[in-house]
Amino acid sequence: MSDSDAERDAVGADDGSAGPLADREWRLIREESRPGPLNMALDEVAAETAADGGPRTVRVYRWEPSCLSMGYTQDPETVDWDHCADAGVDVTRRQTGGGGIYHDHDGDVSYSITAPASELPGKLLDAYHRLCEPVLDAFRALGVDADYADEERPAIYHPACYLRALHPAHDVCADGGAGRKLSGNAQYRREASVIQHGSVTFDAKPREHLAVFRDHGVEEERFADRVGGITDYADATREAAVAAFEDALARWADAEAGGWTDAELDRAEEIADEKYRSDGWVREQPGRR
Repeated sequence: MSDSDAERDAVGADDGSAGPLADREWRLIREESRPGPLNMALDEVAAETAADGGPRTVRVYRWEPSCLSMGYTQDPETVDWDHCADAGVDVTRRQTGGGGIYHDHDGDVSYSITAPASELPGKLLDAYHRLCEPVLDAFRALGVDADYADEERPAIYHPACYLRALHPAHDVCADGGAGRKLSGNAQYRREASVIQHGSVTFDAKPREHLAVFRDHGVEEERFADRVGGITDYADATREAAVAAFEDALARWADAEAGGWTDAELDRAEEIADEKYRSDGWVREQPGRR
């Protein structure tokens, strides 16, 4: 057993109980539907609030309209911009690395957790595993046997997050880790806070997911062999899945239901305009800007 695994056992992780940060002030923001650029900006606003002594935030969110979130260093030439425009799919760029993720309005459930960096383990992987505890709890509550990938698996198509190489350190898969990928999660630090956000596949929708990428050369059947959704493993509505993730996050953090302040929403619009809606941010790779 690794030091990280021992630490998780010591704090009662993965049993649906409150986590080690539950004695702090947390708010739960229940699922809201917002455009992709604003969803990404709100993660940054939550980080600013936590860094300034305000509440830590756990949230569940929906993408309206459907959105492709590019990884931080992803080449914009891998995006089928014409298809996205014709299909009404937003495109933005995340602060986190990895490949692009198609967030379908109905097929995706997204979450984020934001807390001061000083309250989390200093090692990235330890912090990641701590913040993934409620994610795994939610899958179990839905009757989905999800865990970290049981072994490394090669990439199918590198520009797409869900088709990249799988690694036991951070990829969440079905069948106790032996099955298809269910969730992509990533973490970054800003304003002395840690932000972890993730995409959970409710309904995989291979055709729609692949269509946002240019010249991917991947058959839908191959995508379906690698990526699964909650609908493949549980008889649950999307509303039930959202409730499971909200409940798991709230229980882990002992969070009270809350909302954004007017000042936070104004700040999020400002960040979205400066960054996540900007062609300079979205269409240019770092180093070329």
